[in-house]
Amino acid sequence: MQYDLPLEELRRYAPDLSGIVAPDFDTFWTAALSRAEQMAAPPVLEPVETGMPMIEAYDLTFSGFDGQPVRGWFIRPAGLVGPLPCIIQYLGYGGGRGRPEEYLHWPATGYACLVMDLRGQGAGWTGGRGSTGATDDPSGSGGPQTAGFLTRGIRAPETSYYHRLFVDAIMCARVASRIDGVDPDNIVASGASQGGAQALAAAAFAPVAAALVDVPFLCHIAQAITMVDSDPYFELVRYLRWQRGAEADVMRTLSYIDAVGFAARAKAPAMFSVALMDRIIPPRTVFAAYNAYAGAKEIEVYPYADHEGGEADQLQKQRRFLSALL
Repeated sequence: MQYDLPLEELRRYAPDLSGIVAPDFDTFWTAALSRAEQMAAPPVLEPVETGMPMIEAYDLTFSGFDGQPVRGWFIRPAGLVGPLPCIIQYLGYGGGRGRPEEYLHWPATGYACLVMDLRGQGAGWTGGRGSTGATDDPSGSGGPQTAGFLTRGIRAPETSYYHRLFVDAIMCARVASRIDGVDPDNIVASGASQGGAQALAAAAFAPVAAALVDVPFLCHIAQAITMVDSDPYFELVRYLRWQRGAEADVMRTLSYIDAVGFAARAKAPAMFSVALMDRIIPPRTVFAAYNAYAGAKEIEVYPYADHEGGEADQLQKQRRFLSALL
């Protein structure tokens, strides 16, 4: 069922950013990233044997929020000499990095691929392969965990789980440009759902050449939680239902982590996608981010898709988009 506005109205949907984004949004994120840079250690890559002769895989550890270690994979096609464009793959809610063999699409296309693990997540992917994670959340409650990430530390932006995760995502994109074998001028931030929100954060505060943003989570959050009764957004509804005096604090926190704020600061060319029957991410929240996006952009609309979006069809369009751009 298409439960949101007609497509013609969605294309024009552009809520006032002053009601979504904190006035000191830039100051908040610049300070967090400056602290992370000061505490960062050089990235470490260890070769991994996959038994697949067409790829080279490395176990990556880099410094994220407050210098804390974040795991990932760096994968590149074997035998290709010289710096390659690099696709950063940000993951969906509850997921983890799994195994490098799960990320063959972009290396098979001739790109390097950097997969960022999710701190504290990786024990309950709500969609996809269900891969496990390998990164603790030292500022939270370790890991891997299941669900509840949206409300962790939600009473203040400084303690919010997504304060930490978005710093990780931005630092990951900055680290990618320093990895041997990566073309620093051709780094792409990509992801679906929660991964799409991370891609928007990276596009706002890291030197990326393009962004691939599919059915992004965490956009126009205050609107989203009034429209769906599915998790992850419904985690926040349940929290507010019982923490009846918390709304002002929660809405203040959301004004710092809402990815519409990142979209309004991102200028790299971007391809978005939206699904009009998405029961997890209301279409108008995707268009709120898309219409706020500050760079060149295009959007693929899937009228009958749920949260799976365009899947292989969208990947094909992304390959064409990047081929013409990079």
